[in-house]
Amino acid sequence: MKSLNPILMSGQEVLPLIEGGKGISVSNGESSGAWAAAGGVGTFSGVNADAYDENGDLIPVVYHGKTRRERHHELVAYAIKGGIAQAKIAHEMRNGQGRLHMNVLWEMAACEEILHGVLEGTQGLIHGVTCGAGMPYKVAEISARYNIFYYPIVSSARAFNALWKRAYHKFPDKLGAVVYEDPWLAGGHNGLSNSEDPTHPQPPYERVLALRKQMVEFGLNNIPIIMAGGVWFLREWEDWIDNPDLGPIAFQFGTRPLLTQESPISSEWKQKLLTLKQGDVFLNRFSPTGFYSSAVKNDFLNELHARSQRQVAYTTAPVGDHERPYEVGARKRLVYLTAHDLTHVEQWVAQGFTEGLRTPDSTLIFVTPEDANQILTDQINCMGCLSACLFSNWQQTDPYTTGRKADPRSFCIQKTLQEISHGGDINQQLMFAGHNAYRFASDPFYADGFIPTVKQLIERLQTGN
Repeated sequence: MKSLNPILMSGQEVLPLIEGGKGISVSNGESSGAWAAAGGVGTFSGVNADAYDENGDLIPVVYHGKTRRERHHELVAYAIKGGIAQAKIAHEMRNGQGRLHMNVLWEMAACEEILHGVLEGTQGLIHGVTCGAGMPYKVAEISARYNIFYYPIVSSARAFNALWKRAYHKFPDKLGAVVYEDPWLAGGHNGLSNSEDPTHPQPPYERVLALRKQMVEFGLNNIPIIMAGGVWFLREWEDWIDNPDLGPIAFQFGTRPLLTQESPISSEWKQKLLTLKQGDVFLNRFSPTGFYSSAVKNDFLNELHARSQRQVAYTTAPVGDHERPYEVGARKRLVYLTAHDLTHVEQWVAQGFTEGLRTPDSTLIFVTPEDANQILTDQINCMGCLSACLFSNWQQTDPYTTGRKADPRSFCIQKTLQEISHGGDINQQLMFAGHNAYRFASDPFYADGFIPTVKQLIERLQTGN
């Protein structure tokens, strides 16, 4: 295994080992501070991070507003307060070592407002901002304003080309690195384009090489690329290290830091990771963002899958084969199904899936009365956590609706991620993970249920294992 040489990141030489930012309260001040203290780049999540009162107790996220817009403003205030709190914790823990980055999602609600709020309140504590889940054109301008570095997350050379030509070329001095996140292997939301087949992964080397060639055209030869998604043993990536064709490379770990002592996830979640098998992580498109995402198969995902399977197309008037009338909802409004689909519907109703819910695609899904009530309740309680939401049809700009029907095939992502990150049932909530999570079970480092500290993990990574 080649030795890992220090790399310049956010103005300081560090180990080329990056902690990947992970959603609501999963990468926090303690985990990122410990990672930086060990000489790498720690990344805390700025997505509705936890905040604390004057006694150090967790401030519960409770919404009082009667409208979505009112709850949205409450959510933004919580997010800013939580981001500042986690940055301060991480800064104290890193003890002057490493670098500290904040991760945000461009498609999260009020991303620009939250970035400004957190960076205003933490000047000198945060060294960089990583941002993906969309096309974060303005992250360069915002970062430059606070004299910190920006780290766009892309999944192709084409995406970076668009970002550079539209915005980033104006702020070249603050581009810290480009994060290539493999859209087939990374956990959480992934950047698969409509032209890419989710069932046919492409090797990352060719895609990263294309990204480097694109960066060279822009004079960015010495700007590092951070490989994210699918990285487990560095010995498997030895050909990437000191590779003149790829240029400076660092490696991001999102899944492995979950299983550390500093990781804030529940003990049940950690124990579940130790039991996963290959194929237990499912690339799906149920997220209300519209992006693909990777998560552990459990009852939560199984229900979403089954819900979409119990689906038929309808028309509002007899058209072609859609000639069989069917009454939907409390008002018994008529729609028309094919004879074949009506047979399926009658079977589902006999099984207890009696409620037909309309989707934006002129289909009906069939669920139990209890599930129908929960879906409706969650849609009504929307707090505007995304810039645009398929599940609730919220949009953060006037007229505050996407103009489409709310989609019952999706779910309230804020609700489930808050639940699982604060001790909720891991079988009934969304559990993001990278596709290599099954390797916990066979990696000898975790034998007999061993859970390392962050420092021990980073020492292990440097051996190539």
